[in-house]
Amino acid sequence: MTSGFFSGDLMRGLTIRILLFLSLALLPIGLIAVVQTRQIADQSRQSAELSLIAVTEQSSAAERRVIQEAFGAAEALTSIVRLRRDDPEECTAFLKEYKQASDIYSLVGFIALDGRMTCSSTGQEHDFSDEQSFQSLLDAPVRRAMPVLQGAVSNQVVTLINAPVYEDRELIGFMALSIPEDAINAIREPKGKHSSVAMMTINKMGHILTTENGLDVAKEEYPNDVALSLLTTKDPNVFLSQNSVGKERAYAIVPIVPETVFALSVWPSNTPFLDTGFSTRLSALLPIAMWLASLIVAFWALNRLAINHIRKLGRQMRRFALNRTLPRGTLGPSVPTELVEMESAFVGMAESILRDEATLEDSLRQKNILLKEVHHRVKNNLQLISSIMNMQIRQAKSEDARFVLRRLQDRILSLATVHKNLYQNDDLVRVNASELLREIVGQLLSVGLASSSGVKVEQSFETIQIDADDAAPLTLLVSEALTNALKYVSTVEHGKGFISLKLISTGPEKAMLEVRNTIGNPEEVKSGTGLGSRLILAFTRQLNGQVEVETTDDVYQIRVNFPVPTDSKMVYDY
Repeated sequence: MTSGFFSGDLMRGLTIRILLFLSLALLPIGLIAVVQTRQIADQSRQSAELSLIAVTEQSSAAERRVIQEAFGAAEALTSIVRLRRDDPEECTAFLKEYKQASDIYSLVGFIALDGRMTCSSTGQEHDFSDEQSFQSLLDAPVRRAMPVLQGAVSNQVVTLINAPVYEDRELIGFMALSIPEDAINAIREPKGKHSSVAMMTINKMGHILTTENGLDVAKEEYPNDVALSLLTTKDPNVFLSQNSVGKERAYAIVPIVPETVFALSVWPSNTPFLDTGFSTRLSALLPIAMWLASLIVAFWALNRLAINHIRKLGRQMRRFALNRTLPRGTLGPSVPTELVEMESAFVGMAESILRDEATLEDSLRQKNILLKEVHHRVKNNLQLISSIMNMQIRQAKSEDARFVLRRLQDRILSLATVHKNLYQNDDLVRVNASELLREIVGQLLSVGLASSSGVKVEQSFETIQIDADDAAPLTLLVSEALTNALKYVSTVEHGKGFISLKLISTGPEKAMLEVRNTIGNPEEVKSGTGLGSRLILAFTRQLNGQVEVETTDDVYQIRVNFPVPTDSKMVYDY
């Protein structure tokens, strides 16, 4: 279809083709139409929200009047209370007369900072110091309206109005006015043409104060997934949400007392107030239809000119990544020049990778062979030194000399075991600590513990891969700790001694080595030079770990916590 028009190297460019097709698709769309459509939609939405807010303000007129009068009365009474609070009788008489004159409130009183109400319209003293609402007032002394299901004085459902009282800018207490639910219901106006599902008033925290449809209906219609405490601002607000039973509702929230009390009306999601009309919906659908048309044209263009060829090139790359297979043929003469150049670059890169990988594999194989040979020769040399030391041990004249030589021989054999595991393992970087420790412990027990000793040996080593640099200090640490354990367990009564060795993982990249043994009669043990303890501390520091030593009456325990990083770590000199 387009082969004749798109001729020449320039017109075969992918960018030029996409720009031409998108220009044809986006030609009918103008910025003026988009702006006008958006303005119409915004105006319709704002008008609908304003209508809903106006109806909410009208429906909450009774609650607004009562609650605003209550806050106004509380503010006015603060000046009277400041003058008469030192005379409780006179103060009580005044508040009682005010309550009778207003005929709205069930309680009018002044609460001191200690929680006691000695000045009230009831003529009695009340203590609110243990009430949670009073404690919250002390924490935040601001105007507040709170719902009370059972008033402490009136035993009715009331709305409690509180206002702080200051004298010389110092807080001295709070005015408290209780508005019974019956007083608000008595002055509610009849419902208009459009009735809401629920109508209620709430405070700053989102607590329901009053409701026209009953508390059960109000709780059911309360928004389930919106925190109203975040929406109780100075400005009215309209939003959509689901009620507690999952039905979609429209909510309008209007401030009655700024930042203190708000009216909340609940409407069905299809309320006529939110119906902006067919023309608005049509104008909103026009840009969508134009966008869909341009999307279809753009998709056809991209699919024809680029996507099919890019997918073919991607399949060639995946085959090369899986089994290093080069593409058998090219993409074709009708493919854009950018993709042809991409395919040529990929083929060249693939051939270069194959050559480099062959060279690297050969070099790596040779280096692994040389490294294993080094570990093997080091192991053989260490075993040769061990054999020479064995000859020296047999010729030594004193027991102390033989003991020192045997200890050196154990350490040399531990290092030889490390190098043997390294050259036998395919991974020359990390080694299995459990296999390494089992072999080291087996060598030491076969020499230092007779089969008839009656000592119980417990070994529990988890499979933990450690760095090759950590293998030597870990094996030497175990060797020193086990040698020390064998020295003391030999003095334990026959059949009662035990040695426990444990290596466990304690968390991500963390491990713990524990060696426990019984202690017999320390007086029978020949005192040493302390070299073993110093070596244990030195090997622990090489592991970047911490050692804990705990001794009870009959058990000696060494516990070493050390990191097992997956990457290379810094090793401190000791």
